Amino acid sequence: MTAELPSADPSGLARRVLAGDRAALARAITLVESRRADHQAAARQLVQALLPHTGAAVRVGVTGVPGVGKSTTIDTLGSNLTRAGHRVAVLAVDPSSSRTGGSILGDKTRMARLAVDPAAFIRPSPSSGTLGGVASRTRETMLLCEAAGFDVILVETVGIGQSETAVADMTDFFLVLMLPGAGDELQGIKKGVLELADMIAVNKAEGEGLGRARAAAAEYRAALHIMAPTSPNWSPPVVLVSGLANQGLDDLWAKVMDHRARLTATGEIAARRRAQQTRWMWTMIEERLLDRLRHDPRVRARMPRVEAAVAEGSLSPTLAAEEIVALLGLDG
Repeated sequence: MTAELPSADPSGLARRVLAGDRAALARAITLVESRRADHQAAARQLVQALLPHTGAAVRVGVTGVPGVGKSTTIDTLGSNLTRAGHRVAVLAVDPSSSRTGGSILGDKTRMARLAVDPAAFIRPSPSSGTLGGVASRTRETMLLCEAAGFDVILVETVGIGQSETAVADMTDFFLVLMLPGAGDELQGIKKGVLELADMIAVNKAEGEGLGRARAAAAEYRAALHIMAPTSPNWSPPVVLVSGLANQGLDDLWAKVMDHRARLTATGEIAARRRAQQTRWMWTMIEERLLDRLRHDPRVRARMPRVEAAVAEGSLSPTLAAEEIVALLGLDG
């Protein structure tokens, strides 16, 4: 499919993206996901051309344990937002996609309403093989969607672990969905996730689960109370929602916008985005160096012998690393 991409005309593709052409947006995203050298060069020109038209969207990261109802909640929240006149893009960061093909591919069926909503756009993460690669492509996809006129970007973590940090580092607001019935679940929550959270939403707070949801919310509030907030101007709230019954989501979004207003006024949103851009640059540098390392013919020829020597203990990992780096001419 990538062989047919218009790699020679990024400016023409940029104009179509800016005009809101969904087919052009899909082709542009496929272009930035391509590994071909000519496509990558065209993608860099494309993103650079569109960069002045990005940055206006509300960027929200969404995470939660399996079974918490992320897809249902995003589907309902996104539908509420499109009815209110917003254009919503749903993206994913899935470090497991190199093995599974990307589990969000099923979200187009789980997000049944957004999948057919003309004001919404759902895009899975590429199978880039590394979290850094996946996150990089998702960042670029986010910029393309903003240039195409989507004013709300919801970035979902499909995988676990470091994907949460990656998503928090490309968004303005990080929402953590939790299940009712804290108890043992609270003990299993990673402290790092709570430190990243700008809000905790206890989902499935309907019917017989409402009492357990209220108890869980109290536990989460207590946990957040002893942790330092990510911003001196924002204390992460804990809210009750039901993605299935569409309850509490208007209040949730009102808090997202309150956070945006407060941190925009203090300059924190702008500062956060500047820092994110710089970290993104270093991530791209690391990715390029690793790619060069993997494909350099001298390294590929020497690496089996170096690895064997390290494995059998005749060569230290430190000297081995120095030898490989010297082959690339990066030893200073």
